[in-house]
Amino acid sequence: MKKIMDFADVKACPEQFVLALNDTLNVLTGKWKLPILGSLLFGIKRFTDIQKNIPKITPRMLSKELKDLELNGMVKRVVYDSTPVLIEYELTDSAKKLSDVIDSMLNWGLDHRKAVMVG
Repeated sequence: MKKIMDFADVKACPEQFVLALNDTLNVLTGKWKLPILGSLLFGIKRFTDIQKNIPKITPRMLSKELKDLELNGMVKRVVYDSTPVLIEYELTDSAKKLSDVIDSMLNWGLDHRKAVMVG
């Protein structure tokens, strides 16, 4: 992975780096957004499939978060003209670029959980 900046020289941090981090947090902040994106990393899913992957999320919250992720260009909602209407959700190309980040977060979380349980 390419290093953006040398953290030893914090004073030289360009403003656009701070803005980029804020943009990232604005899109991903919330209890449910990363779990939703993580669920969709495994492929296209229907609403109920996503809900089954994420224990304790309410249908209302899932609907709200999916709409928010769609507005931010992270999730694509595909509606099929059928009876009954079929709606599927998938990651956009932009969201797919987060797979390495999410993978790193998962690995860190698993390691951290082991360390906390042992210590």
